[in-house]
Amino acid sequence: MKIAGTCASVFALAVLAPVSVHAQDAQDGAVADDGAIIVTAQRRAEAQVDVPISITNLSSEALATASVQQLADIGKVTPALRFDFAGGFFQPTIRGIGTAVTTSGGGGNVGIYIDGFYSPNPLAADFDLISVNSIQVLKGPQGTLFGRNTTGGAILVTTREPSTSGNAFEGRVRYGRYNEATAEAFANYVISDRVALSLEGQYRRGDGWQRDISNNDKRVGDYENWSFRIGLKAELTDTVDVLLRYKHGQVDDPSTMLASSLDTADFGLGAPFGGVPGTYTTAKNRIASGSVPEVFRSNTDVVQGTIRADLGFADLTSYSQYRSENSLMSQDLDYSGLDLFQIGLPNLNETWSQELLLTSKAGPKLQWTGGLFYFQNTDTYITYVNNAGNAPDQRIRLGGSSTTVRSYAAFLDATYEITPQFFLTAGARYSIDKIVDAYWNRQFVVTEEPVPDISNNKLTPRVVLRYKPTDRTSIYASFTKGYKAAISDVGGSCQIPDTNYTCNRVKPEDINAYEVGFKYEDRGISFEAAAFYYDYKNLQVSIFRTGTAEIVNAATSEIYGLEGALHYKVTPAFQINAGASYVHARYKRFNDAPVYVRCAELGEEAAETCAANGISFVVAPTTLNDVTMQRTPEFTGFIGARYEADLGGGQLALSGNLFYSSSFFFGPSGIQFKQGSYETLALRAQWSAPDDRFHVAVFGDNVTNSRYLTQAQYSSFGIGANWSKPTTYGLEFGVAF
Repeated sequence: MKIAGTCASVFALAVLAPVSVHAQDAQDGAVADDGAIIVTAQRRAEAQVDVPISITNLSSEALATASVQQLADIGKVTPALRFDFAGGFFQPTIRGIGTAVTTSGGGGNVGIYIDGFYSPNPLAADFDLISVNSIQVLKGPQGTLFGRNTTGGAILVTTREPSTSGNAFEGRVRYGRYNEATAEAFANYVISDRVALSLEGQYRRGDGWQRDISNNDKRVGDYENWSFRIGLKAELTDTVDVLLRYKHGQVDDPSTMLASSLDTADFGLGAPFGGVPGTYTTAKNRIASGSVPEVFRSNTDVVQGTIRADLGFADLTSYSQYRSENSLMSQDLDYSGLDLFQIGLPNLNETWSQELLLTSKAGPKLQWTGGLFYFQNTDTYITYVNNAGNAPDQRIRLGGSSTTVRSYAAFLDATYEITPQFFLTAGARYSIDKIVDAYWNRQFVVTEEPVPDISNNKLTPRVVLRYKPTDRTSIYASFTKGYKAAISDVGGSCQIPDTNYTCNRVKPEDINAYEVGFKYEDRGISFEAAAFYYDYKNLQVSIFRTGTAEIVNAATSEIYGLEGALHYKVTPAFQINAGASYVHARYKRFNDAPVYVRCAELGEEAAETCAANGISFVVAPTTLNDVTMQRTPEFTGFIGARYEADLGGGQLALSGNLFYSSSFFFGPSGIQFKQGSYETLALRAQWSAPDDRFHVAVFGDNVTNSRYLTQAQYSSFGIGANWSKPTTYGLEFGVAF
């Protein structure tokens, strides 16, 4: 039987019995003494069965089973979650809620939090996972507890902290196809009975898997990434501890820049001017690059301080953060060897944030969480024409823009036990968002043109009624509100002469979400099911009016569906995970939707005009009704299994994960650039020594060799296609002592 047929059958069963992946390892701190899974989705430690939010909870063991190396890989074990890119911009989507907008001060619709700290930069969000304990994916708007830009949900990454329990070292090396090599290490050193130090690092390199037909079929795509983090934890008193961390990381990986021309059924080949033989390719393993190489490089420094204090009546946590993230992109936007237009895009991103979180003690009938939040992000883009090269003396200044976003918020969320079976949760967050010191640069000059400040206030409430018929069962109904903050369109409408350089005021997106759910957890079974309905307004979209992309509120949407997953411990040695989702996501009305049309299809006169301006495609603004939302497959599902057996005095673990996605559209209008259904399979076999001091493993990823689009890049010069990596496999060796 074909893999796709098998996956479809598994998916159909999973839809009938949905819920989230189970955190399986007690040492990860995700399992309580009574076996309950513990999560922090409501900013305090609680049993997952008692939290009225759809959650996918992934332990370090579950991540290894699915060959998860980077944050984007968790989409293989999380129903209704996609990770897409636009060039180097990382854009997650949950249940159809995501964004294709890339601009200064824009940001995504899914909040990413690492150890409690907000990470807002879409150019640095897809990171390598080092010493991860667990990842929680919260689905649905999280505007009350997590704030701005969490209309789709939030992803919470928790990593290991320094510990005074003893000195320790863990390390592993991997080597696989395409000369890919990885080395990772984590060391913990006890300085005293109250102070501990940790040091961790990672190095990854590999050869690219694509070849350039414009350069004698030379291999392209070599990458080299590395990072390290140092942490110091001190227990100042019996009730106060401090954790200080510094991380530095560097990325040199052009893979998201390397695109072939898209051969699309929408209007034909996506090559410039219909395609000049030998200057383009539609092959999945080939590109046709110009004379200037594509690059993506980033340099990140992060300083974080966490203070925890037991105040007697409540616990106080302070999160203080500084982030400096600078990146450089250089991309051929015609996806050919013609050197029509290569854009250079440096980005300078600086973030300051401070949060104070106060949580009640466990026990009383009233449980609550409150806090104050401050956030400031300065995001500066500089654009160049890089047709002559990437060096500073070769590029031509094209323009640029910058914004400084400031956000102030106060929130309170409380759950009251009305009876032992009925619970009421209510909360609200009041936010003030400001855009200040914004400016744009006139083309070919460095002159900064200031833009008026913007200020918006937003209240995002939440109400939940939960019924608990048994200690291991919950039924809930919830209403939550979320929003994506306003944008100053400094990169678009501000720079259009035809509008007298008037900037669009792009209002916040707004979503009202309703959800009912059921949770059960007992005797080796963890089960969740949820049905949801979203009313989604003022979608921020990028459209073309006068040849320049501008951002407007141009769409309203309706989303509803079912989802969930199941974890079943069949025997102590055999476990199964399964999950699935159905998402019906439609633009109810999309004004001036960007529909791409080949110039040649508009007649001889239009084709000549396009050629004179050096472009191959134009956008025909079209009003659409009841069409699918972009990058939203109706069905996604996975099934994973793990089997353990004694072998040679040690333990053999066999595991695998099969993921399926139905078809969807990459185009911003939701009707163009289709990707058909596909499936991927990850396999792993690991033998661990009796004392767990070392292990050896063999692994394979995408062993079905499914070739599917990971990006469809659209511009006026060409339509580009990025394809999934072919099958990869390799060996791993790890030590721990």
